[in-house]
Amino acid sequence: MATDYGQGYGLGFPESERAHRLPAGLRAPFEARHWRELGYVLLSLPISILFFTYAVTMVSLGAGLLVTFLGIPVLAAGLAGCRGFGAMERARARGLLDLEVADPEPLRMRKQGFMAWMGAVLKSGTSWRSLLYAVLHLPWATFSFVVAVNFWALGWGLLAYPLWFWVFPLYGGQDGIQLYGDETHRVYLDNPFEIAVTALVGLLFTLATPWIVRALTMVDRLMVHGLLGPSRLATRVVELESDRGVVVDTAAADLRRIERDLHDGAQARLVALAMDLGLAKEKLAEDPQVAARMVDEAHGEVKTALQELRDLARGIHPAVLTDRGLDAALSAVASRCTVPVEVQVDLTERPVPAIEGIAYFTVSELLQNISKHSRATWAGVDVWRVENRLMLQVVDNGVGGADTSAGSGLAGLAERLDAVDGILVVDSPVGGPTRITAELPWRAV
Repeated sequence: MATDYGQGYGLGFPESERAHRLPAGLRAPFEARHWRELGYVLLSLPISILFFTYAVTMVSLGAGLLVTFLGIPVLAAGLAGCRGFGAMERARARGLLDLEVADPEPLRMRKQGFMAWMGAVLKSGTSWRSLLYAVLHLPWATFSFVVAVNFWALGWGLLAYPLWFWVFPLYGGQDGIQLYGDETHRVYLDNPFEIAVTALVGLLFTLATPWIVRALTMVDRLMVHGLLGPSRLATRVVELESDRGVVVDTAAADLRRIERDLHDGAQARLVALAMDLGLAKEKLAEDPQVAARMVDEAHGEVKTALQELRDLARGIHPAVLTDRGLDAALSAVASRCTVPVEVQVDLTERPVPAIEGIAYFTVSELLQNISKHSRATWAGVDVWRVENRLMLQVVDNGVGGADTSAGSGLAGLAERLDAVDGILVVDSPVGGPTRITAELPWRAV
């Protein structure tokens, strides 16, 4: 893995550079990753024997005692122990296989007490998946142990054969390893050519062993991830809880923005307008010309306030989007962009208003970014549907460099899309061009 030998590459460490020039096949037997994976396979057999014995014993005892009340607590204790073994296996996989598996959902107890705990353990899918892991892992661990040990021992033993073949004639009473033998004829690996060929075969086994061990541990990875990690339903619940938090935060931020815009914009102008009209009313009898001029200025303030209210309403939900759909609404947004924008909308029907609104505001924000930051001379907006996904793509020929990881508005936009199972993909190399693609779930009206 890169973490094993990648540190310092190209940073003034010539030994590391020379190591990288070796092909991966020659490097694999000596890498730390191989030894960690081999250690994982060797440890799996004794651990799985212990795990299997405990699980089968406790579950069998609990099932046998179910005719009495003792069976339920024994079964619950057995399943709780399986959960503990599962936590240990996740930690072992994390340390030796670099496999990051999230902890499964905790026990959900509506009440406190031993009875509530037993019920939670027995009803938890994690408990039963851990039991299934204990049963299935023993045969696989046995197979993996036998294959890995035989290949590793055979490879290194044959590779080192030129160093220890002298043991046979000196202490074994034969010329070397017996390759073939019957009552009348025997073949020994004893001359220099045969010894060299034996070492070469050992080298091939040695080079192949890391990849065989890696293939064996891939099955372990799948078992740990599938049986000892969180279920798909639990993962989805966590995602939805996170998305709900994002939606709530976004709605609160939008409300604060609307309140701020009203307070600092239209409301302030309307207050000033009321004051100006009050002064004009007082001046009306004394100096009609001054009063007329003040009324005229107030009329201008009314127009400005109305325009600000229209812009604010458009920012909440534009009327053109409701009346005429995405094509007309995006064309209106494009007309306000500082660069020429080509809009193409290829939709035979309209999505639901919620998705339509998110698509509109996504394109609107991306076009605002183009106006403010891109230094582009052209931009394009494409909207189309692919099966059950609504696709949006905004491109420009600006300077590029847009990045969602920099904490910019794109990061917030990506979070908003993620809250509705959407995706935002940014392709913006430095120097341009920039291509931003958004996917939204399609739900028709």
